[in-house]
Amino acid sequence: MTNKGLLAGASAGCLFLLSVAPLPAQKNKDDTGNQETVARPLSEKELKKKQEKLRKEMMGPYKKWLNEDVVYIITDEEKKAFSRLSNDEERENFIEAFWRRRDPTPDTEENEFKEEHYRRIAYANERYASGVPGWKTDRGRIYIMFGPPDENESHPSGGTYERPIEEGGGTTSTYPFEKWRYRYIEGIGTNVEIEFVDPSMSGEYHMTMDPSEKDALLYVPGAGLTMIEQMGMASKDDRFQRTDGTHLGTGNQPLPESMDEFSRLERFALLNKPPVVKFKDLEAEVNSRIIYNLLPMQVRADFFPATNATVLSNITLQFNRKDLQFKQAEGMAKATINIYMRVTSMTRKVIQVAEDTVSGDVPNSMLQEYLQGAFIHQKQLPLPPGLYRLNVVAKDIVGGTMNNYEMALNVPRLEDDKLFASTLVLADVLEKVSTRQIGTGPFVIGSSKVRPRLGETFKPDEKMGIYMKLYNFQPDEKTQKPSGTVDFEIVKKADNSSVLKYSEDVSQLDGSASQMTVETLLPLKNLSLTPGDYELRITAKDTLRNQTVTQQAKFTVEK
Repeated sequence: MTNKGLLAGASAGCLFLLSVAPLPAQKNKDDTGNQETVARPLSEKELKKKQEKLRKEMMGPYKKWLNEDVVYIITDEEKKAFSRLSNDEERENFIEAFWRRRDPTPDTEENEFKEEHYRRIAYANERYASGVPGWKTDRGRIYIMFGPPDENESHPSGGTYERPIEEGGGTTSTYPFEKWRYRYIEGIGTNVEIEFVDPSMSGEYHMTMDPSEKDALLYVPGAGLTMIEQMGMASKDDRFQRTDGTHLGTGNQPLPESMDEFSRLERFALLNKPPVVKFKDLEAEVNSRIIYNLLPMQVRADFFPATNATVLSNITLQFNRKDLQFKQAEGMAKATINIYMRVTSMTRKVIQVAEDTVSGDVPNSMLQEYLQGAFIHQKQLPLPPGLYRLNVVAKDIVGGTMNNYEMALNVPRLEDDKLFASTLVLADVLEKVSTRQIGTGPFVIGSSKVRPRLGETFKPDEKMGIYMKLYNFQPDEKTQKPSGTVDFEIVKKADNSSVLKYSEDVSQLDGSASQMTVETLLPLKNLSLTPGDYELRITAKDTLRNQTVTQQAKFTVEK
């Protein structure tokens, strides 16, 4: 995928042009009366003024890209280089080169590294938020940098814990903690173990170098003793005399190499460094000839912010199988569609490109029944807030028909301290996915599979999935929990009459104050809806901040 001009689509108000004026000249006279002009250095006042001007420029989307989107993966050298850039064009070129350097398949249009990076951010926000967005937490940071662990030993409620012998053995009670194991992390080594502890019991896990930090009985005299302490070979008081940065009750027993003080310090430092950049700078140009023909196609876009600077934009396409040509061979019928997507700025500068293939085959004997269904395809594109053009070109490989579909993408901006709602999606498939599928695969958002119903038409006996994310509730200072309600209403468009009203407390939703998920299946037959057009309205209220946000979606109940 080409990621040229990542921020080119940002609104005009978010881009700044830096004009460089010629340096003031100073006139000197020599003994013969001739004059010469020399450039004088900037005064301290002028230098500060120039630095302040650059600082203000960096307060926009570029600062958010630097401090949110890539804060964990950008190297110190890249940061220094970025800070020296003097205008927006140079910054856009830098961002384009930044992603190209990390592209594992530079000879293809897709940049798998970039797509995976933003998927990890979305997953971290979904799973690890706790008063702050998930990407800001230690677990979120490690997940974004290194991906999912190969093993995850999770103790979400703490409780009774049998210590391994290297931690002293014996039984104690612990705070909630997780121990992640990576078989290999490049630049760090093999069998990397990372421990996260939640001593405040608030859901805020932090990475620790001290294996004894999870011990809830550490400061309780005579409780939670290790084997050596039980045998009288050491005192619990000895734990607080250690000089290796731990409170382990192992007495004089030597620690394994992996738990040695210097090994732990080195590993901790390496885990806080950006991952190694594997790939060199490469050039990528996209040239495409877009043709219009007739292949019926439906397109919709849904937006789910990952950070303030990047929004995951889900582009969903639907093709009715009856509109396709099938190639029959050896008792099977097969249809194939090639898809080309291109996102450009309003000035036609290419921002992103993606290519995919959708296909399906069926025995000839079942073809007529198969034709009643549809091909549904979705592509997730990380985009900064702004206004774009989307072109989707689809070609039926067997029949030769094509379509060039163009639409505007108005990617919304997630503002700090302001209640915000994602797109409201009406889905025909809404279900939880297995642990291995979380955050990956078609139609997966976080831990749920959400397949939009294009056309928004449902039968009276179907279940209608409702999915939306809410951002930036004000957390309570003491509990860190949000306070508010989510109100649901279905209105019949013919007479604007309300056919359903109910409310939920936000405390019943999944997530934390920074990001919560509205997710429910609504059996339409229970509502006895007559055929016609309806509108679903969802209003979220933040009582602590006294803010509301409303999203609506139209749908039709057919006969």
